[in-house]
Amino acid sequence: MAIRFTHATGRSMLDAYATAWKKIPVWYVLITTIIQSAVGQAGRLIAAAAVVFYFFRMYLGVDIPGFDDDQELAVYGFLLGVTSVAIILRGRYAVVELATKIAAGILIVCTFAVYAVQPAPVTEFVHFFQLEKPEGSWLIIASFLGLLPTGIDVSLQASEWGKAKKVGMGRLRSDMEAQGLATKFDTFNACKEDLAVDVSRLPEHAQEYCRRWFRIGLLDFRVGHVISFLLATIFLVLAAVWLYPSEVSGNAVMGEIARIFTDSVGPSLMLVFLVGALAATYSTVFNYFDGWPRVVGACCRNLFRKTAALPRTSRETLDLLQRKTWYSEYNIYRASMIFSLIASVAIIAGIPRPVYLVLVASALAYFVAPVIFFLNLYYCRTIIPKDDVLFYPSTFATWFSWLSLIVFTGMSAILVLQRVFGISLI
Repeated sequence: MAIRFTHATGRSMLDAYATAWKKIPVWYVLITTIIQSAVGQAGRLIAAAAVVFYFFRMYLGVDIPGFDDDQELAVYGFLLGVTSVAIILRGRYAVVELATKIAAGILIVCTFAVYAVQPAPVTEFVHFFQLEKPEGSWLIIASFLGLLPTGIDVSLQASEWGKAKKVGMGRLRSDMEAQGLATKFDTFNACKEDLAVDVSRLPEHAQEYCRRWFRIGLLDFRVGHVISFLLATIFLVLAAVWLYPSEVSGNAVMGEIARIFTDSVGPSLMLVFLVGALAATYSTVFNYFDGWPRVVGACCRNLFRKTAALPRTSRETLDLLQRKTWYSEYNIYRASMIFSLIASVAIIAGIPRPVYLVLVASALAYFVAPVIFFLNLYYCRTIIPKDDVLFYPSTFATWFSWLSLIVFTGMSAILVLQRVFGISLI
């Protein structure tokens, strides 16, 4: 919904949140994002660090003198974090992005190939569907719902990325405001109706331009989600066959997961798995080091007038005042990134448990999801004109969204009742 909103209005979803009473949704997002940028990023960073740790410590037998295994894990996390932040702040991430996409593509192809060569035997499906609640499974359930195929909070990051990319309506919005075709939005004096855009007032070629970019965005989003769902399903099924009853824990956890490839096909696939796993985990770390600080900056832009007067633009077009003033959106973005780096590495050093941190980070994304899910759906339905057949949510999209919201909220309530109040409904 957030992607739909940005393509329909040319504005960020957080701009819509800012029209609420006392800007309460923006405060909610700011607080939860700061927490996520520490705890959530620690879970993502330790996953990438675990890949590097296994490659050097277990695969090559290289040890860092003077450091035990837990400290080595923190060192690798620190190095990966520093390189990510340095690349982002220097704006030199096009090559890294290309390399991670290629490596992740290799992992995808290999995963499907492994399943084609050694699929889970049909005889193993003794219980096709069985409702069971093993001890401690609440964290696993919450993490699956929170981060598969991705967290709902990423929608706000995607909205900010879409706005910054300046394509489609994001490129035309400022010109439309200058020509009086759209209302100029002031986050401190506007109502949500000011965000709406009447697409019919655009020339036909401009409408087609916006339409194509929206369809490209939807296609990218849908294909990514389908592939993520299929990969997760394959890993779950193969893990049940090749890993069970392993606990899948410890700093060398990546070696355990790699058994899906090595036990089913052969040891030769270990290196392929590690390259693909590093690409998948590092690109996630990379994106979140940019995404969460970007959301923090956008929240401050909508909460504080002085920051709103110095909004972030592309790095290449920043003026001297935007670069030097500490409360500019760009500098808040940079400070938030440094905070995320320091906090996540400190958490890894204090809790060197890769599987646990990944699960906690995923569960945290799940618990904040219902509020964001509702707000995205609400503002799409109340701001995008109902006669806009392209951007306004269809009946199917609306009902499916409401159903998903009910499931998210219901599961959150069940988990809170069980873990906080000790009330079990199963």
